Amino acid sequence: MLMPRQKTPDLSLPLLGGGQFDLSTDGSDRGTVICFYRGLHCPLCATYLKELEKLTGDFAHRGVKTIAISSDGEERTQGMADKIEARDLRFAYDLPLAKAKEWGLYISTSRGKTSIGIEEPALFSEPGLFLVNPDQTLYYMSVQTMPFVRPHFSELLGAVDFAIDKGYPARGEYEGAL
Repeated sequence: MLMPRQKTPDLSLPLLGGGQFDLSTDGSDRGTVICFYRGLHCPLCATYLKELEKLTGDFAHRGVKTIAISSDGEERTQGMADKIEARDLRFAYDLPLAKAKEWGLYISTSRGKTSIGIEEPALFSEPGLFLVNPDQTLYYMSVQTMPFVRPHFSELLGAVDFAIDKGYPARGEYEGAL
């Protein structure tokens, strides 16, 4: 289980447009928002990522980078980036499902075509949202077992402002006896 204030698993994946995303060298001043999404087949993911695209500049203004990641290959990932008209949001692809499990993401099996007529992969990860500090320690995480009821990026942006203003630490770090 991932724990706040402790190092997250390493994460290095190819980026749309070339290059490599490497969490350990991402180079952000205040951290990286990592949005793991289900894939091109998920209409809720497209709506969700549109919100992140709109707020990516606001996160950047605060020194926080953003990235969207799925187990989809390059072609399907490009399809999602095109669908949401991404200009600022980075997309990484080919997330190994074993790596998704390391991050605490849930894995689902295909149920065929979705409501938008796109075939689900045989296996894919469910959504997760993480804010990782520049030293690669976990600040915030939320994982879902379903595509529904996800955290709002505007609220996460407000939390970043609060954390910066108050020097608010990551919480949930206690591992002692109960």
